[in-house]
Amino acid sequence: MNVLISADELAAELASDRPPVLLDVRWQLGGPPGHESYLEGHIPGAVYVDLDTELARHGKPTDGRHPLPELADLQAAARRWGISEGDAVVAYDAVGNTSAARAWWLLRWAGIADVRLLDGALGAWTSAGHPLTTADVVPDPGTVTLTPGHLPVLPFEHVEAYQGVLLDARAAERYRGEVEPVDPKAGHIPGAVSAPTVDNLTAEGRFLPAKELRARFDALGVEAGSPVAAYCGSGVTAAHEVAALTIAGYDAALFPGSWSQWSNHDLPVATG
Repeated sequence: MNVLISADELAAELASDRPPVLLDVRWQLGGPPGHESYLEGHIPGAVYVDLDTELARHGKPTDGRHPLPELADLQAAARRWGISEGDAVVAYDAVGNTSAARAWWLLRWAGIADVRLLDGALGAWTSAGHPLTTADVVPDPGTVTLTPGHLPVLPFEHVEAYQGVLLDARAAERYRGEVEPVDPKAGHIPGAVSAPTVDNLTAEGRFLPAKELRARFDALGVEAGSPVAAYCGSGVTAAHEVAALTIAGYDAALFPGSWSQWSNHDLPVATG
């Protein structure tokens, strides 16, 4: 699976006879709303995607902060973005694809074969000298039909007994339980390994080369052919971890409910 596309490659594809559908997935925990940043300047042709309402559904606290959307709702959103059968899709944000990876994962999980992330995100595009626009893009509706289950998921009820390597993609201080800004308990799932997703990136916000990512995950105990899964706070940056694992050559599962779901149940918590 080709996960990444460079800024120059994207520019060439956007100028082709069949350009990819381009998704701007700017979002950050606590705001401000990403649509405002989108309107201040985005890649020409990009459609704004609202992570909170289109890449998640509302649920009870025990479901986590960003439960996976219902398939019918995701399909309706994908059609709003202009995706039809056979279309390629490219997603990006302005923070190393740590939020855009949620769109990458969901669309791949839902059966779209060609979904890539703009390596280096918006900064790579502008650094390469490519233009921005402030137009609010509203494409013609697409016709795509989505089907679930094309990427592995670790269900909540299977987490406690999970026998594979479970990677915690949050910042190390949250894993250790020193701080917890949003969820009801501080700490991590017992047995999980700290693997902050920001360590998948260079200082410029590009993914490390596949060889370096593989060495990183090898050092964390990930082995070829053995199960591996990732979680974070609410299943957003964990999708970025899954993308990095994919680049490194591993098939990884996502625990969508992540710490926000685990910590809202009467379950054991580890610190340190």
